[in-house]
Amino acid sequence: MATFVSHSEFTQLASEEQIAKTVQALEAHGIRAVVFESGEEARSYVLDLIPSGADAYNSPSRTLELIGLTEDIEHPTRFQSVRARLLSLDRVTQRTEMRKLGASPDVLVGSVHAITEQGEIMVASAVGSQLGPAASGAGMVIWVVGTQKLVRTLEDGLRRIREHSLPLESERTQRVYGQASAINKLLIVNGEAYPGRITIVLVKQQLGF
Repeated sequence: MATFVSHSEFTQLASEEQIAKTVQALEAHGIRAVVFESGEEARSYVLDLIPSGADAYNSPSRTLELIGLTEDIEHPTRFQSVRARLLSLDRVTQRTEMRKLGASPDVLVGSVHAITEQGEIMVASAVGSQLGPAASGAGMVIWVVGTQKLVRTLEDGLRRIREHSLPLESERTQRVYGQASAINKLLIVNGEAYPGRITIVLVKQQLGF
């Protein structure tokens, strides 16, 4: 079984001062940031943000699972689920179609592994399928983030990913897929050229890893 840090700065919720500082930095970089007390409030907010008729793609996220958004997005009533369409395709014979379908959804919903006080957003991935849409492919990006993921610097964010997130994700992938995860690709978002394209939904709860 993987070992990981179960306390300390990697799981402690951010202070009000740190939240305010991070929100200010994000907004200065063209990234919308909102703060909620609970996952249920965040869930309602995110669902309201997704336009009717849009193609919405939820990247794999323990955070989304915990607050019910995975179920909401994969079984929608007002918009279309990209993941549901992907699951209907054959991974061998329709791989190209799957790649194109997931590359540029109208809306990408997921989470991240760390956000610095300077407004830098960090997302690590073994495969990288969610990184392209997050960087530029998706028309709108919504990331739901527990405030335990706020860190001081990029170095602290890298430590969080390596020492905390990766062991937990490897434990999950070992159980589900029979193999460990890896930090093969890392996206760092320093700012957004199109203000409002990215929304960070901060939640004052320990959500995800």
